[in-house]
Amino acid sequence: MAKTEVKTSLLDNMVGVGDMVLLEPLSEDAFLENLKKRFDHNEIYTYIGSVVVSINPYRSLPIYTPEKVEEYRNRNFYELSPHIYALADEAYRSLRDQDKDQCILITGESGAGKTEASKLVMSYVAAVCGKGIEVNQVKEQLLQSNPVLEAFGNAKTVRNDNSSRFGKYMDIEFDFKGDPLGGVISNYLLEKSRVVRQPRGERNFHIFYQLLSGATEDLLRQLKLEKDFSKYNYLSLDCAQVNGVDDAANFRTVRNAMQIVGFMDDESQSVLEAVAAVLKLGNLEFKPEVRGNGVDESKIKDKNELKEICELIGLDQSVLERAFSFRTVEAKQEKVSTTLNVAQAYYARDALAKNLYSRLFSWLVYRINESIKAQIKVRKKVMGVLDIYGFEIFEDNSFEQFIINYCNEKLQQIFIELTLKEEQEEYIREGIEWTHIEYFNNAVICDLIENNTYGILAMLDEECLRPGTVTDETFLEKLNQVCATHQHFESRMSKSSRFLNDTTLPHNCFRIQHYAGKVMYCVEGFVDKNNDLLYRDLSQAMWKANNSLIKSIFPEGNPAKINLKRPPTAGSQFKSSVATLMRNLQTKNPNYIRCIKPNDKKAGHIFTEALVRHQIRYLGLLENVRVRRAGYAFRQLYEPCLERYKMLCKQTWPHWRGQARPGVEVLLNELGIPKEEYSYGRSKIFIRNPRTLFKLEDLRKQRLEDLATLIQKIYRGWKCRTQFLLMKKSQIVISAWFRRYAQQKKYQKTKSSAIVVQSYIRGWKARKTLRELKHQKRCEEAVTTIAAFWHGTQARRELKRLKEEARCKHAVAVIWAYWLGLKVRREYRKFFRANAGKKISTFIVQRIMQKYFLDMKKKLPSMSPTDRSWPPRSYLFLDDTHKELRRIFHLWRCKKYRDQFTEQKKLIYEEKLEASELFKDKKSSYPSSVGQRFDGDYMEIHTNPKFQKLSGSIEEKIIVADLVNKINRANGKGAVRIFLLTKNNFIVADAKSGQKKAVVLLNDIEKVSMSSQKDGFFAVHLKEGSAAGSKGDFLFSSDRLIEVATKLYRTAQSSTSQKINIEISDEFVVLFKQDKVCVKFIQGNQKNGNIPTCKRKNNRLLEVAVP
Repeated sequence: MAKTEVKTSLLDNMVGVGDMVLLEPLSEDAFLENLKKRFDHNEIYTYIGSVVVSINPYRSLPIYTPEKVEEYRNRNFYELSPHIYALADEAYRSLRDQDKDQCILITGESGAGKTEASKLVMSYVAAVCGKGIEVNQVKEQLLQSNPVLEAFGNAKTVRNDNSSRFGKYMDIEFDFKGDPLGGVISNYLLEKSRVVRQPRGERNFHIFYQLLSGATEDLLRQLKLEKDFSKYNYLSLDCAQVNGVDDAANFRTVRNAMQIVGFMDDESQSVLEAVAAVLKLGNLEFKPEVRGNGVDESKIKDKNELKEICELIGLDQSVLERAFSFRTVEAKQEKVSTTLNVAQAYYARDALAKNLYSRLFSWLVYRINESIKAQIKVRKKVMGVLDIYGFEIFEDNSFEQFIINYCNEKLQQIFIELTLKEEQEEYIREGIEWTHIEYFNNAVICDLIENNTYGILAMLDEECLRPGTVTDETFLEKLNQVCATHQHFESRMSKSSRFLNDTTLPHNCFRIQHYAGKVMYCVEGFVDKNNDLLYRDLSQAMWKANNSLIKSIFPEGNPAKINLKRPPTAGSQFKSSVATLMRNLQTKNPNYIRCIKPNDKKAGHIFTEALVRHQIRYLGLLENVRVRRAGYAFRQLYEPCLERYKMLCKQTWPHWRGQARPGVEVLLNELGIPKEEYSYGRSKIFIRNPRTLFKLEDLRKQRLEDLATLIQKIYRGWKCRTQFLLMKKSQIVISAWFRRYAQQKKYQKTKSSAIVVQSYIRGWKARKTLRELKHQKRCEEAVTTIAAFWHGTQARRELKRLKEEARCKHAVAVIWAYWLGLKVRREYRKFFRANAGKKISTFIVQRIMQKYFLDMKKKLPSMSPTDRSWPPRSYLFLDDTHKELRRIFHLWRCKKYRDQFTEQKKLIYEEKLEASELFKDKKSSYPSSVGQRFDGDYMEIHTNPKFQKLSGSIEEKIIVADLVNKINRANGKGAVRIFLLTKNNFIVADAKSGQKKAVVLLNDIEKVSMSSQKDGFFAVHLKEGSAAGSKGDFLFSSDRLIEVATKLYRTAQSSTSQKINIEISDEFVVLFKQDKVCVKFIQGNQKNGNIPTCKRKNNRLLEVAVP
């Protein structure tokens, strides 16, 4: 067996007591002390039989690594130290191997770590189940559903930075191999009142802060939001930032999780738009107004917020504004519309925000279920994980706490029932006699709340439905009448006089004795929260929204499906959901995780005894221990029991030949344990008292010490004998090697002595020979030195003589040279004076020219042809040169600039040049066209599917495609047409259908007329007798007149080799069929701004007013 698979036991190296069933003595103080001792040693998990008690460490512990997963995989529940992985493995193996549906119930108060426990269970199951592409995808989707639901359903509270404000039950479905197929999530009672109001020190739901912190500027602009939290009334500011929480990173995680789960991009965008709409609803404010008949009504102060909300959800602003101002009540065939005062308008706003967010959350759960549900229809095994809010006792407890505590009462009831049932079934399965166990049954508390006749929820529904004035006070009066005599109900106003002097119980409150303790509830808001009314006008307004998501979550707003029946109350809906949950849980094998919060500071290493003691009481942990110990405190399979204690009996040690049960019987008889302390089941041994187990453990510990001593003795003897034999063998080897070494050393010493003597004799002889040779060499060197000195003296004397002779010859030559120079200077002095001025002048001019060109090199202007600057000349006589250089330089840089042009750019400049020649100083709109590109095709006819038929009928290249207004002669109004110019003709087509209206050959164009004003009107005159001229000339208006006219001129000249005459005049004649009409341009002030207008004055005159 590998080292990692060495099996240990729950009882080995135990800190405190790992299983509370074995706690001795059993008391609340001992229970608390044992939890504290284990917590101080980082042991946060403890067993109560098969129940896991988990204490939140508020810090990271190295006990959730992949190695830990492998350590607990396929192990017996009691085989290793307590861990949540052991329970998850036991549930998974029971589901996979025994075909039993499982459910894991995680309970505890807020901040106790329920959500983290559910994540650990799911991650463990995902790690140990099968692999494969499809299986991994299903596992990833199941795990990634958590970040999405946490973002939209969790919030920071005073007790927990990531508190679940809804109940979640997830059924994970597996196939026969144990591989996950999918899952189904059910949610219970989202705390939607948090959307509009948060207690001090708490935040709204995470998604609001994540969106504002992590969204990009572009996304915030689309959602019409800003990053500043203080801009939104629904966000509390005293704790907007939470230490250790990166909202921006969490937002990226949520977006990634939504993508993995299967949300489409448009769905994610719709969800964020709905969240933004909820935020902005909180900024709506109302002001009072009085109508003429004296009726109070309300108006929205800032309609800009309303406008942005309507833009987000795609709704007409007037529809939503009316829904906030009026309420319509329908009864049979009658409709009554009443105005809303300011208080009612604010109530309607908050009701819409709560309903919008609550329905959005329900839609998210539905959408996630659609993605993670099993895709194949086979028989499935199911493991349910219940993560639901814990028991809550605050200073101010309202309707939400009442509903949550009711749910916890039901869970406690089913916990006791299923625990007793499981205990009884095991006794029957093992053939052990079952004895009745006394325990507190909280069914009486559940009945007080849920009874259909006199239960608190029934009374609340009855009060909400009855006609007349209904308030929270009338509801409390009804409770005082019906529940006054109930032993678990207390009220200051009840008939029982024992509470009349209880000043701790206010008049508007009642108190219930829950299994976890007494909780006082304030009735303020009970009726409204139970009604959960949303005015029908608001539902109908939401149904009219263009946002498909918003419309789908308000189906009752459809006028075709109006239902006058009152919707069920929040209490009755939750009661029905809890009943369904209880029935679901009772069909599965239960596994329990009880979570405990060690302190209120959310800090590690702090264990508050009073707080933990309170949780021990209301979780009923001591009662659970007593239930498990009522019969037999410890039970174990025969095989591991025999394996653990076999060393206590000579007959079973070291090996027992036979079945495990007879071996255990022999062992217990040998130890003399009384028979009333244990019983034999079919597969397990049952031990009644923990003292018996601890006695066995003490005997085992003592026996292990004895066995360890025996093993040490045998090992030491073997080690000493082995060491002696090794030393004896080593001594013989060492002796042999030493003798060899000694003889070698003696020989080496003799040999080295002979070598030393020889070396000394050879050295003496060598030194004697060296002395003789040195003496002989010194004598030879002395003769050579004397000869060298003599030859040197002779050479120096000869050198001195030769130098003296050379100096005399040189002096004669110098005197002769000076004499010749003097004669030459005297002979040429007159000639030099006559020509020196001219040479000096030439030299100076050359130097000035050289300096001029060098300065010009440094001061040359830029290479831009439009740069007119040029350095000033330095000297007047260089004026012509200066001008010529300027001309040459300008020609050269123009050539360089032209060399950079592509063919397309040359064509553009040719068109611009042509336009300049045609219209410069002639047409007032020409200057504004200089900087505009002449793109030609503005319609993209060939790529636009709308004009596919038109594009198919044109084979030539389209040079111009633009929208123009064709002027109607009858009234002077324009009709939008498509103007197409090709190589050989121009085409006029309908702008909507693309149908051709006219095709004119360029050969048939006689001239083009236009005004000199800043307008876009131009007339195309056709030749008389041409095919297209029968209908007369064309009068158009275009925003790109200069470009259209230039391209028409160049194209006609290129294709027909004839120039079209461009006539520019403020008055010209146009031929419409056979009638001549004068078009006249006048100056005038326009009502519609700077747009020219055309009006018909009579049959022969069209007048164009130009600004």
